[in-house]
Amino acid sequence: MGLRHRIMGIDPGSRITGFAVIDTDGHRSQRIASGCIRVGEQPWPDRLGLIFDRVTEIVSDYRPHEMAVEQLIFARDPTAALKIGQARGAVLCAGLKGGVTVHEYSPKSVKLAVVGTGGAEKAQVQHMVRVLLALPETPGEDEADALAIALCHAHSMGIPARKRAAASWRDWRP
Repeated sequence: MGLRHRIMGIDPGSRITGFAVIDTDGHRSQRIASGCIRVGEQPWPDRLGLIFDRVTEIVSDYRPHEMAVEQLIFARDPTAALKIGQARGAVLCAGLKGGVTVHEYSPKSVKLAVVGTGGAEKAQVQHMVRVLLALPETPGEDEADALAIALCHAHSMGIPARKRAAASWRDWRP
């Protein structure tokens, strides 16, 4: 396809972290790799180490130009929010250690970029990721979220940061 820009998308989680690597030219995108990092029931510090190590390996193997990571907006359970925040920290550190520029997107921004509405459901995101990347199968939720985050960044390339940060047209301010 001759696509020249490689983006890694990450959907951080305390037990399952989705990852995706796509090549894009800003208009067309192709999946290079995607999947999930599963850390199981190990002690919490070991899980963070596994997330860090696996993201470091993926960065080393695929050499993305940029990384897009989903932001943590809110969580009902403070303990869960802290764990996801720590998992995000492991992901961010792995990307930065690999020399990758890191960008962050809200879940609403990702859904808006991929589905066309910030309130899209998981199944809609999965479907649109499959369509946009011409995938032979529908990816699982965490993998689809990572692919959607990478696509969101691909779609926003070249758009000034102040416009890209808006989650909907109602949020945009010049």
